[in-house]
Amino acid sequence: MLAGFIDATKVAVRSDGASFEVELDPQWTIGDKPNGGYLLSVLARAATSADPAGRHPHPLAASATYLAAPTVGPAVVEVTTLRTGRSASQLRARLVQGGQACVEALFTLGRLDPDAEPRWANSPAVPLPPEDDCPVIPVEPPGSGVKVNLMEVVEQRLDPAVLGFAFGQPSERAELRGWLRFIDGMEPDPISLLFVADSFPPATFAIGSVGWVPTLELTVYVRAVPAPGPLRVRQVARLVEDGLVDEVCEVWDSRGRLVAQATQLAKVRF
Repeated sequence: MLAGFIDATKVAVRSDGASFEVELDPQWTIGDKPNGGYLLSVLARAATSADPAGRHPHPLAASATYLAAPTVGPAVVEVTTLRTGRSASQLRARLVQGGQACVEALFTLGRLDPDAEPRWANSPAVPLPPEDDCPVIPVEPPGSGVKVNLMEVVEQRLDPAVLGFAFGQPSERAELRGWLRFIDGMEPDPISLLFVADSFPPATFAIGSVGWVPTLELTVYVRAVPAPGPLRVRQVARLVEDGLVDEVCEVWDSRGRLVAQATQLAKVRF
């Protein structure tokens, strides 16, 4: 049975009340490596569970450094509360496996108002063809040699206009864009946006990069509670130099509102 997002990110508090047992799920991987956004979501689940009163249930900002790639299976998340305020709390979370720290993250938590409306905005939703006109990313993309297990639990559809790289015709613009839904019907929520912001293929694929693009650092801002329905995602690379790339990801909900923004630094090869 495939593990949905809620089950795949569940945590169990230990007796000390500040650390949590987790089970990294094999379904949320690329090859045998857990996705970085998935790992950040697991850490966020632990961080938001560290306050039994649930005063600040939503991640507002998250910044993770990836120290070592964990394997699927059991791990521990250690949470330290740095500050608790009226409107926000700051916490540190560390994913540890076999005595080794794998991911370190800082979180700012708060409570998002689901009825809030933007006072000012300058990030219109990326235009996309209808979902049915956008091809679904397969579990085993042709020529990749890697099984993207994520694609059995997440449906991603890419705009045909950015698919030239799949046919040996790379673009001059490092951009991918498309639709995303959870296959089990789960509607997006603030914690799942941390995953979504790191879920799309690397934007450098559009300009001919090959192989794995491991994330070194990822920062995500969650700007609003997403409305039910599909998400629009755009991922753009800004600079490729010295074996590194920085990427910017934007996520809009079904109302066309910007609900998440992310930047990351990753290794890349051509």
